[in-house]
Parts: sequence; C-alpha cells; structure tokens
Amino acid sequence: MMPTQDLDSLLAELAATPHPEGRGLVVWQGPCREEWQDYNGHMNETFYLQVMSWGTDRLMELIGCGPAYREGGSGTLYTLESHIRYLTEVKIGTPLTVTAQIFERDAKRFRLYMRLYAGQAERPSATGEFLQLHVAGTPPRSAPFAAPMPALLEALARRQAGMPAPADAGRGIRLKQ
Repeated sequence: MMPTQDLDSLLAELAATPHPEGRGLVVWQGPCREEWQDYNGHMNETFYLQVMSWGTDRLMELIGCGPAYREGGSGTLYTLESHIRYLTEVKIGTPLTVTAQIFERDAKRFRLYMRLYAGQAERPSATGEFLQLHVAGTPPRSAPFAAPMPALLEALARRQAGMPAPADAGRGIRLKQ
C-alpha cells in the first residue's frame, strides 16, 4: 500500500497553486497542440473535454485524491455528469489555461465548474460543469470523503468563498423559443 501525502504538504501545495481572482484555481496549462486541430482549422471539441479532464486529475491531487490515495485503496472520484459549453474557437498554438471552482458540495459529492481560457482572453473559450462522486471499497460504492479530503476541500472552499456560483451552472440544452 502506498502512503498518502501528509495534510500539511497538501495544504501548502494547494495554497501555492495560482488562483486568479474570479477565475478559479489553475489546474492545467499548455498550448493547443497541432494534433488537436479539426477540419475547420481549430481545436476539436474532444480536446476541450480532454484538457478539462487533465485539470480534474490535477484538482484530485490538490484535494488529496491523487495517485497515492487511489493506489493505497482509499478511493477515487467518478464523474456522474458533465456539460461542456463551447464559446469561442481556439487556434492551434494558443496557450491554454484551465481553472476549477467547486461551488457546491456535500459529504461525498461536489459540483465542479471549469473554465478554459485561450491566450490572454478575459472571457473563457469554453466552460464545463461536472458532478463528481467519491467512491471507495470493492466493488466501488459511493462513500463520504475520507481524510485528508474534507480538510482540503474546506481549505479550497475558504479560498473560493468570494466567488459566486457560475451564472450558467445547471443550464440544460434547449432551442431558444
């Protein structure tokens, strides 16, 4: 069994992660790669979700649910639902930043809102909303967050206390009438 990281080192790592005002916790950065280009000459829809997924992986590490936690048999997160909004085209080579905001949670779930920023744009090029569930055991079943996750989720909640819930959170798909 692999040991989990200690709470103090995880709290320090979370505190050191950039969190630009109004944008959320920076969880992934990198360029839009050439192999992500679609037939329209911009980023394919698949890769908007991919970079947000990599951001989720990083967030999992920051809240104590990273590889050591999973490999130690403590549990993991499952995505129960997702909704991506594609707002602007992203060109190949553009620097990308994904941010994360947890805006609602209970003992074993949280709603995660991600923003994908292209270059120096003030507005996101895409947003994603995800419902995450903590699971543990064999077979995996829903379970309350286990240490050190509650303390880290609380630390992140304090850091994001001034951020309002995203205006489009919970929005479904419909044709305008």
